[in-house]
Amino acid sequence: MKDRRLHVALVEPEIHGNTGNAGRTCLATGAQLHLIEPLGFEISDARVRRAGLDYWERVAPQVWPDWSTFESRIPGLGEPWFFSAEAEREIWDAEFAPDTVLVFGKESVGLAPAIREAHRDRLLRFPILDSGVRSLNLANCVALGCYEVLRQLRSH
Repeated sequence: MKDRRLHVALVEPEIHGNTGNAGRTCLATGAQLHLIEPLGFEISDARVRRAGLDYWERVAPQVWPDWSTFESRIPGLGEPWFFSAEAEREIWDAEFAPDTVLVFGKESVGLAPAIREAHRDRLLRFPILDSGVRSLNLANCVALGCYEVLRQLRSH
């Protein structure tokens, strides 16, 4: 899979531990982590590095000043998919390309309504069978998304 590129974008992440864990997953799956400001923590915060364990230096996240700057670069990175609990289509219904960008919103409210509306045809959700559970942890979603992309592309 050396010729494939997988990108994970966290739009305005708020919790250092989720970002550190997402970074570790990105490193494990060969994905590039992108962080879109504003961040809810300092990227140099020891708690981010602790969550990423001793791998954080190798994660080398790319930090973007805002959504519009990152959004303008997506076409050069790959085919984007946006995750929202409000999406109608489940992750299992998407066919991932070798060059893929997985975009996740902040922990408290997810992706901004404007982003969801602009990319409505590219929205995905993770199935949640218990209606009392409104969402999944961000770091878990990153892991599920990355490994589904790898699963689909393993035979290509």
